[in-house]
Amino acid sequence: MMNIILALKVIGQRTIKIFYNIILFQNFLFASIKGIFTLHYYFNITIQAIINIGFYSLPIVAATSLCSGAVLALQTYEGVVRSSAIHAIPMIIVTSITRELGPVIVGLIVAGRIGASIVAEIGTMRVTEQIDALFTLATDPIKYLVTPRLVATTLSLPFLVLTSDIIGIFGGYLVSVYRLNFNSYEYIQSTIHHLTSNDVISGLIKAIVFGMIIGITSCFHGYYSDKGAKGVGIATTYGVVHSSILILLSNYIMTELLLSQYI
Repeated sequence: MMNIILALKVIGQRTIKIFYNIILFQNFLFASIKGIFTLHYYFNITIQAIINIGFYSLPIVAATSLCSGAVLALQTYEGVVRSSAIHAIPMIIVTSITRELGPVIVGLIVAGRIGASIVAEIGTMRVTEQIDALFTLATDPIKYLVTPRLVATTLSLPFLVLTSDIIGIFGGYLVSVYRLNFNSYEYIQSTIHHLTSNDVISGLIKAIVFGMIIGITSCFHGYYSDKGAKGVGIATTYGVVHSSILILLSNYIMTELLLSQYI
């Protein structure tokens, strides 16, 4: 009997905690978005965050996209050669990269690299009571710390995704032409023919949503991290994991919605 009571107690406590965190996250999100429309907006911090997120993420995004495009070309060739549909390789590569691979890969990379950095930075400020110091200086920490990073991730992701698309398609081109012996001119013409504005736009829409997810989730876990080094470490882990899960989940939802518009 006692075991049942203890189990119900644990379930009840966790349920209450989940609903509490949902309400807390909702209020945090509204306060962060509200900060965009206030007069006291920190543009310098936002520009610096855009540089840190967008520019300094380019090398790893470029390397990952190039390799992904190259591998996609090889794997696609192995699949379509059995059905004599080799001519479809450019279409498959350009569609897969612009609609799915580009946005998702960039989202996960930024969630791991930038998301962890944001959580650790804001979490450390929480532990060292720098956030409390901002209150004493009559400075809203959400407007000062969270809103600029939310705007920066939202604006940087589309730029990174476009870069990833170009480099990924180029990686597929290199393998297709120099490894699989495709005609260069015909491959380029086929790629241009099958590249549609809907493919690019759908990828950019996903990039904007992924940027918002990474920014708000990372800032939330950093802002409400527990005290001590252990608390910051746990918050960093949760920030990256939750951002990645939300990216994959929202990717499926948006794919369903976008495809329903195109079909």
